[in-house]
Amino acid sequence: MRYKLLQEGDIQVCVIRHPRTFLSKILTSNKHFFPFSFVFLQPTGYMENSISYSAIEDVQLLSWENAPKYCLQLTIPGGTVLLQAANSYLRDQWFHSLQWKKKIYKYKKVLSNPSRWEVVLKEIRTLVDMALTSPLQDDSIHQAPLEIVSKLLSENNNLTTQDHESIIVAIAPLLENNHPPPDLCEFFCKHCRERPRSMVVIEVFTPVVQRILKHNMDFGKCPRLRLFTQEYILSLNELNAGMEVVKKFIHSMHGPTGQCPHPRVLPNLVAVCLAAIYSCYEEFINSRDNSPSLKEIRNGCQQQCDRKPNLPLRLLHTSPDLVSQEATLTESRLKPVIVTSNEIHVEVERNNTANQKMTASVGNDSEPNLIDCLMVSPTCSTMSIELSAQADRILGCYVEILKMLSDYDDWRPALASLLQPIPFPKEALAHEKFTKELKYVIQRFAEDPRQEVHSCLLSVRAGKDGWFQLYSPGGVACDDDGELFASMVHILMGSCYKTKKFLLSLAENKLGPCMLLALRGNQTMVEILCLMLEYNIIDNNDTQLQIISTLESTDVGKRMYEQLCERQRELKELQRKGGPTRLTLPSKSTDADLARLLSSGSFGNLENLSLAFTNVTSACAEHLIKLPSLKQLNLWSTQFGDAGLRLLSEHLTMLQVLNLCETPVTDAGLLALSSMKSLCSLNMNSTKLSADTYEDLK
Repeated sequence: MRYKLLQEGDIQVCVIRHPRTFLSKILTSNKHFFPFSFVFLQPTGYMENSISYSAIEDVQLLSWENAPKYCLQLTIPGGTVLLQAANSYLRDQWFHSLQWKKKIYKYKKVLSNPSRWEVVLKEIRTLVDMALTSPLQDDSIHQAPLEIVSKLLSENNNLTTQDHESIIVAIAPLLENNHPPPDLCEFFCKHCRERPRSMVVIEVFTPVVQRILKHNMDFGKCPRLRLFTQEYILSLNELNAGMEVVKKFIHSMHGPTGQCPHPRVLPNLVAVCLAAIYSCYEEFINSRDNSPSLKEIRNGCQQQCDRKPNLPLRLLHTSPDLVSQEATLTESRLKPVIVTSNEIHVEVERNNTANQKMTASVGNDSEPNLIDCLMVSPTCSTMSIELSAQADRILGCYVEILKMLSDYDDWRPALASLLQPIPFPKEALAHEKFTKELKYVIQRFAEDPRQEVHSCLLSVRAGKDGWFQLYSPGGVACDDDGELFASMVHILMGSCYKTKKFLLSLAENKLGPCMLLALRGNQTMVEILCLMLEYNIIDNNDTQLQIISTLESTDVGKRMYEQLCERQRELKELQRKGGPTRLTLPSKSTDADLARLLSSGSFGNLENLSLAFTNVTSACAEHLIKLPSLKQLNLWSTQFGDAGLRLLSEHLTMLQVLNLCETPVTDAGLLALSSMKSLCSLNMNSTKLSADTYEDLK
């Protein structure tokens, strides 16, 4: 039979019996004694002093013949006290509670002043056996011995490693069904750090951590349990098999079936991972030098981009009728300032996306969006994150665990929901290694056909960035040419997101990547562009014509576009008018992409071509010279060199505006431009232009 340990206030009145006289008294509770106090009746009245547990020499059940029913006999110095209960169950409950309280105070006294550790270890084992065999059923029955041992360890720092392990093994039976107290968690963490290969970690700590992950409801109330779990997993990673051991542990927590029977395991594992990853960047988070605010990131990017050239690099002709048009998509036309030979006008260019983002932030003191800050200009790099060796190991371990969690089909919906708000610090998102490793998890979300999974790629609410924005081309986490982006768009368009609203967001923010991937034959992006035309998402005629040319550059695009034209014949009429006057190639486009696009249709009307931030080289000049109406050419931050300039100077006699900012051109190639009499605006910022060549060009 199991009994509940009596707590303070459980019993208010009991009968006290002297060998000859029954006495009664209302007993008061005291935290140093049993919940009720024991008193004697003398001829002159009641004694006022209660009996402490240390004064009780023995506790027995009355067993002699004709003894009063339901009585306990307490032996104390100078007499005997009889307690009479209302029934046998209550009497036995008193009996076991008194025995427990008496013994626990004895062990507290013995273990508070240890002399020989052999004796201490023996007493600990006896204490554990007493807790395991006690018929009392209460949390404090197992917690009290753990707290005694925890205090013992915290007050004695001179113990050897062997002593530590012996104590851990001795209290192991109590840990199977109880969480370790905070101080004991600290001791376990220290042991995991100092001796990660100890067998105690595998044999004793494994069931403890398993119980924590299965039954813990809130790490916020017991953060040291989370820290202990984190250190335990890191110690597993230090074994010879490394991540294979961790993988087996994760599998044991999931179980052999397809559905994990423990609903708390995944949230607890994710909480441990997030806390561990946060700790890796804590140094940067706490240091203003290494972890600037979002506003400081924005201002730093602007300062880096607004560089002043060493030489006057922008040359203006004195013709007032010509215009200076450097940005590729802006509609405004600015007339150049007429200058004398001693005046220099320098203009630093920005692409349209950067202009919009910077303009929107003017006059706004609120913290900008992280991705906007890191995308102010394609030439601006993200924060430089260098982790210590230990932090790097921790990061690698816990990102691998997130990847393992994403491999379980039943865990993936909950994992996607937990990660949807992007619960990582901004320093992690600016760290290339972290985002590269986490890409596997996002890919698993993008491949999952279930809507509750892949819908978590989008932001939690409008105006916030989600994984879709971070890993799309131009996002801070994108490290490819759009493969993951295409995968995400494909799965989102295949479900409930085939709507005009989603297409509008793509047209506003990701039109360039969509066209580049369509130009390379991606069927999903071809379908996206056709839908944009069909739903009238694009209003600008030049942009529509560029989309049409992109579609006709591939077989699959041409087929889909012809099917679309059968439904909307006005699109075909639009292209027959001579093609667009303005054309912008998406970033990362190559010479082959440009050749494929220009061969897809008529570009006789093309006047403004932007190849900024693409991967084109001088080889593309052979295709550029076939554009007779070209007046403005933007080659900012490309690999276009001297050979290409010589070819342009021979054929593009109508060219008026040329941007060579951040290109590898040299004086030899730039001198060839002197034959271009129509050229009125030339940007050579951040090139290898010498002062002599500059004078010759003037």
